[in-house]
Amino acid sequence: MKTIDKLFSYIIRTSNDYKPLIPRLIVGFVFLSEGIQKFLFPDLVGVGRFTKIGFENADFLAYFVASFEIVCGILLLLGLLTRLSSIPLLIIMATAIVTTKIPIFVNEGFWTMAHDSRTDFAMTLLLIYLIIYGAGKLSIDVALFRRRTSSY
Repeated sequence: MKTIDKLFSYIIRTSNDYKPLIPRLIVGFVFLSEGIQKFLFPDLVGVGRFTKIGFENADFLAYFVASFEIVCGILLLLGLLTRLSSIPLLIIMATAIVTTKIPIFVNEGFWTMAHDSRTDFAMTLLLIYLIIYGAGKLSIDVALFRRRTSSY
C-alpha cells in the first residue's frame, strides 16, 4: 500500500510555481479542440483521416482517440492528474508522427515534413514538459498534493 501511495504522490506532485500554466492550457485546448473536431468533421479529421492513413478499424480508432483527446484535454485544463493524462496524449503524438510525418519525409523530403510537423513537434515537447514538471501552482493537482501531504 505504501508503494501505491508513493506512486500517487509522485503523479500529483507538481512544481510550486505558475510556469506550467501556459503550456498546460495550450496543450489542453489543442487536444480538446482536436478531439471534438474528430466527432464534428469525421470525414476530414476523424474516421476519414484514419482510413486514409491506413488504420484497420478506423471507425473505432478515430472515436477512441478523440475520446482520449477530449478527456485528457479537459484534465490538463483543470490541472488534474496532469502527468498521467499527458501519457496517452504523448502516445497519440508519437503515433501521429510515425504514421503521417515519416511518410511525408520519405516521399516529399525534409522541408515539407518539417513544415507539416511543427504542431506535432510543439505538442510533443510541451507534453514532455508537463510530465517532468507537473501542473503547477494553479491546478487541482497542487491542492490534492497539499491535502495528501498534510494528512500524514
